[in-house]
Amino acid sequence: MSDEASRSALTTFEVDEAGVALLRFDRPEARNAIDTAMLEELLDRVAGARDEAVRVLVISSTDHMGLSAGADIRERLDADAGVRRMELFARLYDEITGFPKPTIAACHGDCIGGGAEIAVACDMRIGGSNLRMRFPGAALGVPAGPARLVTLCGLATAKYLLLSSRMIGADEALRLGLVNRVAPAAAAEDAALELAAEVAAHPPEAVARLKRMLHEWDGVEERSRAEGEGQVEWQRSGPGLGEGRF
Repeated sequence: MSDEASRSALTTFEVDEAGVALLRFDRPEARNAIDTAMLEELLDRVAGARDEAVRVLVISSTDHMGLSAGADIRERLDADAGVRRMELFARLYDEITGFPKPTIAACHGDCIGGGAEIAVACDMRIGGSNLRMRFPGAALGVPAGPARLVTLCGLATAKYLLLSSRMIGADEALRLGLVNRVAPAAAAEDAALELAAEVAAHPPEAVARLKRMLHEWDGVEERSRAEGEGQVEWQRSGPGLGEGRF
């Protein structure tokens, strides 16, 4: 990356000369668990990546041992704060799903819960050989996951992943179509950046138009919004998730 990285407490962000933006989670001491402050920062970063200079957005982490272990189970939340955090999660999933430029996730190490949802909201994924991916919604009682997984890997596979809540590794993720290719754990980000450079070399208007066409014909953005609204309402008036249950 040629541009000097800008850094804040929980993420890093930089853009190279080719227009490839690299957004990294940077909370390794917490396995990149996502709390309210991190959600707000991620939303700001994704909004900033809409800049005309950016052609592709890559989402990764500063630690190749894990993209994200999901929501921060240690964050203390009262009822209102729990609803607000769920709203932020739903908004982030929607913003990444509907991002107007191509998105690529470097899925190394733990990619669980909210981390897995962010990964499958991206257009493409490079799996690290150490990938551990899990969608724990059924185990936790959370109505999350179908909107993007059905688009990505089909109804039967989405049922298998969501209803079992099982952990899968890189080889199975590749076989099921969750990742496009697998790279050595420490090289997953580099592989994602290489793919991003290939995409960034194409005319951006054509790439953006193709993405819009694919999404319009598939309906994934509408499904993502509907799922997010359901999650928020479940948090507000249903059993919801409290401290220690995310």
